[in-house]
Amino acid sequence: MTRILIVEDDADIASLLRRGFAAEGYDSAWEQSSAEALARLKAENFDAAVVDMMLGEESGADLLAEMRLRGHMMPALVLSALSRVEDRAQGLQAGAQDYVVKPFQLSELLARLRVQLLRAAPKVESLRLGDLRYDPSTRIVSGGRSSGGTGGRRVSLTEREGELMAYLVAHAGQLLTRAEIFTALWSPHGGATENVVDVYLGYLRRKLSPLSDYGLALRTLRGRGFMLTRDDEEEET
Repeated sequence: MTRILIVEDDADIASLLRRGFAAEGYDSAWEQSSAEALARLKAENFDAAVVDMMLGEESGADLLAEMRLRGHMMPALVLSALSRVEDRAQGLQAGAQDYVVKPFQLSELLARLRVQLLRAAPKVESLRLGDLRYDPSTRIVSGGRSSGGTGGRRVSLTEREGELMAYLVAHAGQLLTRAEIFTALWSPHGGATENVVDVYLGYLRRKLSPLSDYGLALRTLRGRGFMLTRDDEEEET
């Protein structure tokens, strides 16, 4: 799961960010000071950071510079009420990849964060099954037919939906129990029950409906599990 470090001295803004990241499928941690942030970075791994430019009497730019000196090279976005060109330059020169001015729209910040995560991500081969193509780096499902019967479809998945999609494609034609899927995708993160598997399978079914457009079927075998197959393959008995 993608992990984001938030360094922000305003509890309300930090809470907003954490809720937005959770809805996007990201895990996050929050620290209020440079010392706390550096200690957290020493102990844990993060995929990106969102840093306030003014942390009380501390400087977010100084924190970013220290992070880079210590070898923490994940993408970083600066949040700041300062909008002058000089302020933006200071943040970027300290090591930020982007600079977002307060007040901000959460949707824009998430979009900017996704861009930076995508740029930093290692290239991953697309997965194919039937007429479906899934690109893990962008979390885009493409292929199949449009609702009008012609052309292709493009569907964007959340991070957890994408992980489930990749797992199903990698195990196409295999009977997967609810416990197997949960253990592979949710158990390491805690805080959920096996019912979450049914919830996210439902999300995929709705987003990709009808799966027959891709030449696929996601079968539920009562009391046994689930199976992604080509729709012309007979259901296992």
